[in-house]
Amino acid sequence: MAADAQAYPEPQFRPPTTSGYIYLGLSVDPPRVPPVHRSAKRDKEIERCLGLAERLTALPAVVETRVFQSVLIPPLQGMPRFDVTMLVKTTSPDVIEDVRASGPFKEIDAKLVLPADNPVRLGDTENPSDGTYLFNHFLAPSSDAAVTGWKSVAGWYTAKIGVDNSIPLRPLGESPYALVNYARIPGSAAPFLIRQLTRPSFHRFVRPRLKRQGMVALPLLVRPM
Repeated sequence: MAADAQAYPEPQFRPPTTSGYIYLGLSVDPPRVPPVHRSAKRDKEIERCLGLAERLTALPAVVETRVFQSVLIPPLQGMPRFDVTMLVKTTSPDVIEDVRASGPFKEIDAKLVLPADNPVRLGDTENPSDGTYLFNHFLAPSSDAAVTGWKSVAGWYTAKIGVDNSIPLRPLGESPYALVNYARIPGSAAPFLIRQLTRPSFHRFVRPRLKRQGMVALPLLVRPM
């Protein structure tokens, strides 16, 4: 383990953002198998969400609202079956409830509404703002344990997979997830997952460290609309 720790030094973490976040998961027309194929019902809901996102972003308390469509939902036990997701970035965590009380927000038919802040981050997740993104839903005994586990494996992802950015979203209040990691990944969805699973160091280094914190990862791969 000591050799592994030396092989993947901790990356240069950045201070947390001062923003607040609201992560929303919608199950519109989730597929029965992992690839997410086109759906007229989903297309219609995405158009509606884009209109709501524009109205939300016009609010003084909102910095940005992004809408994503899932491209790969792995068949994992407990995996959230969100085929549309949204991320609302607010000026601070203090204004989250004001945003949730707004008219356009109340029109969003989400199965999950997760208010969050950011405890630490890596790189610049939204520059560039296209490509494939990851929302990794972590089960863990606590958010503190999940943040510790995320930090302990970040060096491996930087060195071995080329992930140079990440914004962990730490829930504010009750949540089914201890942490949701928001990151832009290199390349496309399926190759990204395959690169992890086929590397012996993933099973030797990453999995034991997450297990030590009682963490289970449920990764959802998406693309911005």
